Amino acid sequence: MDKKQSFLECERNRVFYLLMMSSGMLGAFTYCVRGGVFCNAQTGNIVLLGMAIGHGNWKEALYLIIPITAYCLGAVVSEILPGPVKKTGVVRWDTLLTGIEIAVTLLLGFLPESTPFQISQVAINFICSMQYNTFRQAEGIPMATTFCTNHVRQTGISLVKWLLKGNVAYSRKFIRHAGMLLMFIIGAVLSTVLCNLFTGKAIWGTSIILCIVFIDLFHADLTKEKEMFGRVPSGH
Repeated sequence: MDKKQSFLECERNRVFYLLMMSSGMLGAFTYCVRGGVFCNAQTGNIVLLGMAIGHGNWKEALYLIIPITAYCLGAVVSEILPGPVKKTGVVRWDTLLTGIEIAVTLLLGFLPESTPFQISQVAINFICSMQYNTFRQAEGIPMATTFCTNHVRQTGISLVKWLLKGNVAYSRKFIRHAGMLLMFIIGAVLSTVLCNLFTGKAIWGTSIILCIVFIDLFHADLTKEKEMFGRVPSGH
């Protein structure tokens, strides 16, 4: 079997590049027009929670538990649903999740600007958690699609090992992780421009990127992967 054919569509590099772009767009969106926060990961919120407790600011601590809980619930849901979805034999969980993300981002774009920022923040926390827990490896290399910390680390590690050891495998890893970072940055740049022009409706730019991913995955479900619903993506 050809090496390329050994990966499911949801594991392809092109899918991860687009998901990285969409996540960069979401990060810039929440920071620019939805409260000046990043919702793609929870490290910042955990630090702020600890600081709030340290300062005795219990109201702030309780507030921060909301996005952290939403992120946790996203992981829980993304662990529970794949099994029942697989049994339907209609689409893979990865495809359905992308459809859910499209629906959420479309709905958020319709919210009036007067709507509390927390609604958008919690919704994005939830879908980012599900995406992070679902899309785990791009053609055999572990990846995170919603934040960049590990990509920065792996880019540095791969560059050093490539230059010192001359191992071509590390050059591929370097290019892959650097490419993911670039796509995230492109998404953030694009979203910033859209936010300046369209404020809350800028999130629909993310919907468009996710639609491209959804069409790709849905087409694979109906054609080349129709008989492969029982196959589990790498990393799960």
